[in-house]
Amino acid sequence: MTSVQIQARSTSATAVHSTVADVMDTAGPQVCDDMTVEVALSVMAAARTGHLLVCDDSGLCIGLVARAQLTAARDGSSYSDRVQLRDILGEGGPFASPVTSMAEAGHVMRFSRLDALPVVDEHGSALGVLALAR
Repeated sequence: MTSVQIQARSTSATAVHSTVADVMDTAGPQVCDDMTVEVALSVMAAARTGHLLVCDDSGLCIGLVARAQLTAARDGSSYSDRVQLRDILGEGGPFASPVTSMAEAGHVMRFSRLDALPVVDEHGSALGVLALAR
């Protein structure tokens, strides 16, 4: 996936009216929440991405996991090869709508200290990811 750089330009009319849909990456790899951490790390490596969208058994996006999060879980003292993504995801979210302004999405990402934000439609299906450039 390509990354998107968010630049704060409060004086720019373009930045004020730009939405997440204008700059998000397409959905990319989506995995089910019953996938194990080891398999998820393998999928991530094969897809050459730093994060995966996680969906429940009905296909709705419930969150996003990053490589660092998976690695930390794997390296933890309570880790076993049976740990699933649902075990480390927590509450999931936050999410963005495609009509969310870039200013609002940037604020959420900064406040939550996120490198990537899932973009979902009104039904909760994953549409894409808003990712910070590295």
